[in-house]
Amino acid sequence: MNNQDPIADMLTRIRNANRVGRRLVLVRNSKICVGIAQVLKDEGFIDEFDVIDDGTEQKQIRVKLKYANNGERVIHALDRQSKPGRRLYKKVGDIPRVLAGIGISVVSTSKGVMSDRRAREANVGGELLCTVS
Repeated sequence: MNNQDPIADMLTRIRNANRVGRRLVLVRNSKICVGIAQVLKDEGFIDEFDVIDDGTEQKQIRVKLKYANNGERVIHALDRQSKPGRRLYKKVGDIPRVLAGIGISVVSTSKGVMSDRRAREANVGGELLCTVS
């Protein structure tokens, strides 16, 4: 298992489960992953998530993926932006708008993990973690 980048691991697990039409996906627990899951839930890209005790010290996050009534995927693209080898920081004015506001950017700020829209409202920049559309 890749312990180096929990965010990339989380996004890959969600992306793979989404591709094959799974309803639930388990992700390793970390504060940043819970923050990303919360943003995805708040912005309507997933139905819900909860932290479950799997007998290990770390626990896991159970993410319930969201699909349209006709079975179409809600998440079409999930891309990691900032990587451990190349961190990507953006000022509030430079945070990208994904698909003219249809998608979101997930930003880790000094006020927590939030969507690009909330970061603009709070007038804070930060590390651009990923984009979702």
